[in-house]
Amino acid sequence: MTIRHHPLDDTLAEFAAGTLPIGPSLVLRAHLSVCPDCRRRFRAIQSVGGALLAIESFASVPAGLLERTLAQIDRLERATAPPATRPERPFPGAPDSMRGCSVGRWRVVQPGLRIATVTAPGEASASAMLIRVGAGRRMPRHTHDGVEYTLVLNGEFSDESGLYGPGDYVEGDESLVHQPVAAVAQDCLCLAAIEGRLKMTSLVGQVANSLFGF
Repeated sequence: MTIRHHPLDDTLAEFAAGTLPIGPSLVLRAHLSVCPDCRRRFRAIQSVGGALLAIESFASVPAGLLERTLAQIDRLERATAPPATRPERPFPGAPDSMRGCSVGRWRVVQPGLRIATVTAPGEASASAMLIRVGAGRRMPRHTHDGVEYTLVLNGEFSDESGLYGPGDYVEGDESLVHQPVAAVAQDCLCLAAIEGRLKMTSLVGQVANSLFGF
């Protein structure tokens, strides 16, 4: 697997600090599970963060930082430590980090485009989604009113910013207007989490957005 697109250092630092929301954390954990380079970067960031905390042990810290960090550590331990009875993957080929997640029913957004909600273990509501784009099909053109975190699980897609294949990770904010297109060879399956909502630029996309609320 050749991975060409990776998370920003700022995103890894948020994850290390426990401030990255659950949905994006699920996407990032899935990327870390298949990308040794980013695992090394993440460990380096953790080491730097630990050193800074030691140096600034008497400095004031944001309210709730300790609780968020401990919660993040707890989620990491649940995701990486082998339990007595190992949870099942929610679907064949799912990353190890998704063990124990539940996947809702697939819903057709438009011909060649389906979505399903993903709920992380121990969470009451869906925090991410699976997006399946049929071979050669296009998603509606859209932008975002927050950040969209996406990991390609299978297949490939391209958009105005490049080509993305298995293991590739991409973040898009309100500055990105794009229309992902799946490669013709096979369907493209992605794991995604969205802060805010997608903003569709076409009538079909706007109807789908009102019906499915993504």
